[in-house]
Amino acid sequence: MKSTKFIKTPLAASVAMILTAGLGTMSAYAQDEQEKADNDIEVIEIKGIRGSMIRAMDMKRDATGVVDAISAEEMGKFPDTNLAESLQRITGVSVSRSNGEGSEITVRGFGPEFNLVMLNGRQMPGTGYTRSYALENIAADGVSALEVAKSGQADVPSGGLGATVNIITTRPLNSPGEKFSSSIKAIHDSSNEKGDDVTPEFSAMYSNTYADDTFGFAASFSHQERDFQQQSANIQGWQANVDLPTLDEGDYIDPRAVDSEGNRVGNHFFPKDMNYSIADVERERTNGQVTLQYSPIESFTATVDYTASRAITGVETAGWGIWNEFGSNINSYELDENGTALYADISGNDGSFTASRATTEVKARSIGLNLEWQINDQWEVEFDYHDSKNETDNGADDGLGSDGQIILGSDQLQSKVYDYRTGEVPHAYVNWNNGTTVLDPSEIDSNFSQFIYSPGESNVEQAQLHATWFNESFEIPLVKVKFGAANTKQTMGGFTAWSGLRGGPGFNPSFTEIFPDGMFTYNDTGDMLDQFAGGGSALEPNYYYTYSFEEALARQLAYLNEDLLGDNQYSIDPFFDGIDSESYVEEKTQSFYVNSLWEFELSDYFVQINAGLRYEETDVTSTVRQRVESQVNWVSASEWIMQYETGGTDNFYQEEGNYDIWLPNIDVKVEITDELVGRVSWGKTMARAPLGNLAGGRSLTGSPKPGSRTGSQGNTNLLPFESTNLDLSLEYYYGEGSYASVGYFKKDVDNFIQTQITETTIEGLYDILNGPRYLEAVASVEARGEQATSDAVFNEMLALGYGNADGAIEPTSADPLMVWNISQPQNTDSKSVDGFELAVQHLFGESGFGLGVNATFVDGDVEFDVASLTQQAPLSGLSDSANFQAFYDKDGLSVKVTYAWRDSYLIGVGQAQGSSDAPPQFGDTYGQWDLSVNYDINENMTVFFEGINLNNETERGYGRYEEQFLFARQYGPRYTIGARYSF
Repeated sequence: MKSTKFIKTPLAASVAMILTAGLGTMSAYAQDEQEKADNDIEVIEIKGIRGSMIRAMDMKRDATGVVDAISAEEMGKFPDTNLAESLQRITGVSVSRSNGEGSEITVRGFGPEFNLVMLNGRQMPGTGYTRSYALENIAADGVSALEVAKSGQADVPSGGLGATVNIITTRPLNSPGEKFSSSIKAIHDSSNEKGDDVTPEFSAMYSNTYADDTFGFAASFSHQERDFQQQSANIQGWQANVDLPTLDEGDYIDPRAVDSEGNRVGNHFFPKDMNYSIADVERERTNGQVTLQYSPIESFTATVDYTASRAITGVETAGWGIWNEFGSNINSYELDENGTALYADISGNDGSFTASRATTEVKARSIGLNLEWQINDQWEVEFDYHDSKNETDNGADDGLGSDGQIILGSDQLQSKVYDYRTGEVPHAYVNWNNGTTVLDPSEIDSNFSQFIYSPGESNVEQAQLHATWFNESFEIPLVKVKFGAANTKQTMGGFTAWSGLRGGPGFNPSFTEIFPDGMFTYNDTGDMLDQFAGGGSALEPNYYYTYSFEEALARQLAYLNEDLLGDNQYSIDPFFDGIDSESYVEEKTQSFYVNSLWEFELSDYFVQINAGLRYEETDVTSTVRQRVESQVNWVSASEWIMQYETGGTDNFYQEEGNYDIWLPNIDVKVEITDELVGRVSWGKTMARAPLGNLAGGRSLTGSPKPGSRTGSQGNTNLLPFESTNLDLSLEYYYGEGSYASVGYFKKDVDNFIQTQITETTIEGLYDILNGPRYLEAVASVEARGEQATSDAVFNEMLALGYGNADGAIEPTSADPLMVWNISQPQNTDSKSVDGFELAVQHLFGESGFGLGVNATFVDGDVEFDVASLTQQAPLSGLSDSANFQAFYDKDGLSVKVTYAWRDSYLIGVGQAQGSSDAPPQFGDTYGQWDLSVNYDINENMTVFFEGINLNNETERGYGRYEEQFLFARQYGPRYTIGARYSF
């Protein structure tokens, strides 16, 4: 807007005084007032870190509710490598990481799905088939500020129960004149092994206004390439209370108490697998934006903008590990006081080596139109429309078209040993039948391969109409009333095509002859996970084999053909038997709101009240492809495969749901003194249910091994999370760019969603396990004095003639029905979260030194009870967090050191191969040091250095207890040098 109705307040007067002194602010609102006050006074913009912190503080102080902000240091220079990394500097915000970078945010303990991300006030779609927005795909170039609103606002789209993040991009008419900024960087990631040791990043941004500042044009472009390596150790899940054999006393250690009947008190837990991997990653990120503005008269502005991003990530992974089944397979074990297995010697199954290849592309685009018209001094209207899309495609590998995994190995073993009695990473080695712990290349066989294609898409089409009436007619303290309506259509969907397990599977039959010894390369574990105690050369196994993904693929395609294997032929086609699952959710929301701003003095205190009410009505439609399951075949000792009816029996199942909600809010801001500001905010916010929960219909796992016979069923009628919020804060603005604040918040959340798991049998799906033929085979094996491992029982059933022509065992109606653990989400009880936020920002006069420290402490009745095996509805993401930054910025030199810390937190409920009690996943404490140094050669040219993760922090996750290891990840520091030119 070229002019705005300005109601003079003590706060506005102080802003005008600051501008008159030449300090300036980012606010176009304040700039317009200053221009009207005195067009001859030169406005000096404070640049660099200092200017950024002053502008961010001003945005926080001027807000009516609880808002924090980050401002760009200057055009084209945002303070971090991506927006998630920047947001974690804000009080109460912590990040989860992907590929060693900040990706999604948690605010006040509420995870990514509880937070709404907007672009210039527009609701953005989640990444792929999700509500969560992956911020690592958005470059910081072209972004002028980030606002994080923690209290509800009636005129803002709903969905931000934790917070609403608004990404504000450059608008040329807000900053008239010609401006240009470009930078080039060289990135070195110390973890890199296979990619380029130095990769480029470059960006450019241009903004200009024409025809007496009535037309504006801005464009930005950035491209980054990064090559790195991720080393990891993983357990897919822990199984609770598995069958334990009767062993001699010297073959087990169990310190748990014993009851009067001699039974152990408490639960016990065993790992389903243990695997290690080295992933070499090549990642490219490209962003672009174009903005056109036209203001033919001062009271009218039209803006058209287009934003696009593309991130493509290619990963080649080498892995190795073991798979476990329990009961009579267990030879010996050691438990701790919690019943967690620290050591286990287990027979049966296999040890394998994996080669994987995947390329995932994430594309996003948003096109929007905004019209602002100040009709007169009393009325202003705004219309905004956008169509935004976010697509994820894991089939971007042109040669493969899917996410491919080839597993080779052997079942010729005596036992596998899991050992987590020392170190930070468990050890897992195999005692092979050759008498050693090293498999000979000639013994490596085909286990199975699988190829998965699972694209997802999310789209938001939104039209918003806002009108503002400024009060000049009535002698009351009402400043303005804003009201409006919006129509939002959000569609999200995706499908999964799975090739099934190709190549046997499970060493049945054996095909060692198609893999020559020379195909395999022996590697030692040297620097593998060497940042963890017990990693590196001390790791067991201290070796692994690698092989060419392409060669293994070609050999199996050539040999394991239809003539040899019939319907079990080797294929890389993820659509081998059609689409395995497909689901779509459509949400249509009509919303209306009214918001009012009041200003008055009460006993010499300036008071500002913002009160509003929003109403929303949402209709939900879920469409799911249903496949008809026919039976589960036991195809090898380790593999059970679901079979489906053929002949076009798939159908689409549709469900509908709806709900409406009222969201009131009131913010009270009191200027107690010129420096002291108090706030009280009360209101309701909401977050919609996760997409996977809303998709109706039932699906069963395609690989239902014992202990992993799971399924899921959606619930389209889920109500949204509703939170009643209270915020109290006191802010002391005691100097230019300096303040201290303390805040208390409380959130009472209704309609928490809990996944309820029910044991279910399905007519017609019979279970070979413990059926009459199975028990006959067990008796035969044990009669020979042998251990009835799963391998021995499977082979005995084949010997008894129970296999089909393909060497698989099919169920019969004499077998018992298979018991499935079906999970379905349900709305349950209410829970509360509260906490404190503390922040201090201090600029040491004109010395150039500055300091920023903040911390958030959260608590509530939403934590996971690790001692209970009952199904629970905890809050994922809840954790304390803290941030520290210190800087020097003067005479062309700026140095900034930052530290971001996050306490341990619940990642989520449910483990990929966990038992039916839906065990938790916790992330361990994480703290990272970063450094940036900038030096201005002249007023146009700057050279800089950046160091990220200088302390080489690692990531670690665990289950119910820290001894229940889930993952360890190691990346390494990365360094950047570059130059920036601007005018």
